[in-house]
Amino acid sequence: MQEISHSLAIEQRKSISVTGVESVKAFSETRIELALSGSTTRMIVLGTGLKITGFSKANGTFTAVGNVEGVRYGGGLKSRLFK
Repeated sequence: MQEISHSLAIEQRKSISVTGVESVKAFSETRIELALSGSTTRMIVLGTGLKITGFSKANGTFTAVGNVEGVRYGGGLKSRLFK
């Protein structure tokens, strides 16, 4: 199985850039949920005034602006089974 790398950059808590993104699963002004390529892991961006400024499925890149308050990794089969 080919390993796919991911990167995350947050600039002054005002913008976020992520690579290795497969899709945007859900979004609102306070929460954005991303599916990461090559795994069942999800990344959840938490904040206020969040707005998606770019997403390329072909390149796997994602960008957003707003007040970024936190990022969580989660998901996978275990978390879906035991909700």
